Amino acid sequence: MVFCLSSRVVYSTESKPAPNIDSILENINKNSSKRASTEQLAPTKPPASKKTKLQKAENNIPRGQPKSGRPWKSVKQKFSTVKKSLHRRSFDKKVELRNELKHIKELSKSIKEERKEQNEAKKQRRIENAKRRLENERKAEIVQIIKNPAKIKRMRKKQLRMIEKRDLANIKVV
Repeated sequence: MVFCLSSRVVYSTESKPAPNIDSILENINKNSSKRASTEQLAPTKPPASKKTKLQKAENNIPRGQPKSGRPWKSVKQKFSTVKKSLHRRSFDKKVELRNELKHIKELSKSIKEERKEQNEAKKQRRIENAKRRLENERKAEIVQIIKNPAKIKRMRKKQLRMIEKRDLANIKVV
């Protein structure tokens, strides 16, 4: 007799006699006749509706390995079939909650406005400081008036970059 396990062939040393086919056929006939007699004796039931059969079939299906490979995940139910508990609050509690939410919103609004004002003040200060710095630089400048325009034509590029126009009314020339 030969037993097959995957790709290896194993030969057994024991040899059993071949089963008698006639005896096997007799056993099958006996079992089928017993079933037929019990079916005749049993009272007839009305045929079950298709829905219940389908539901029973769905419930009896053994759950195999899920496609995702995560066996710990349970089978989810449709949301419509899940029973929801109706936990309703009383009117007084609703009013309390509303008032509490209003209070929280007011607080958050005031905090946001405060931050906005602080940012505006910082921005204003930066602008003022920049203006003051520019004025101070202008006051500290050493100015030399160019009266001869021919000098400008003779200047090099670096010197030309240093030249700036100013209003003589605001500047005190030494």
